[in-house]
Amino acid sequence: MKYSRLTKEQFEELHKEFINFLATQSITAEEWEDIKTNKPEVAEQELDVFSDLVWEGVLSKVTYIEHISPQQMHLFNLKDSHMHVIAVKLNTPIDLTTKEGFDWLRENLMDENVEFLQAKKDYSEDKHADKFKLIQQGGVITKGDLYKYLNKLIN
Repeated sequence: MKYSRLTKEQFEELHKEFINFLATQSITAEEWEDIKTNKPEVAEQELDVFSDLVWEGVLSKVTYIEHISPQQMHLFNLKDSHMHVIAVKLNTPIDLTTKEGFDWLRENLMDENVEFLQAKKDYSEDKHADKFKLIQQGGVITKGDLYKYLNKLIN
């Protein structure tokens, strides 16, 4: 498996898609029940293949990822050939993961305790794996509103 298996909740959300996936392999509902009961290792493989297909689809479309920790924020714009990151670092004990901390940042963007950094990073040979790694490390897929706002502000 290239990425990670979808959670039980994600499988439930994608129930119809999973049925279609099984149908493309000519596996009926009865056959699927039989596989789960009598060949659990085959069922596990099918779940893994489906999970990877879903992740490939998601990762091919994702353009923005945000990672916010108490003292730092990393906003990624995932372009075709590279990623651009805007990093915001607080040199104060304000916690960006709280509403109060985020509100403070919004009102004090030009404060001397707020530091902005930018970087461009080329992808490795597997662009989707690079994106997936950001998500595994706590990044969240977004529409990029925060990235666009800060990009306009600092560039």
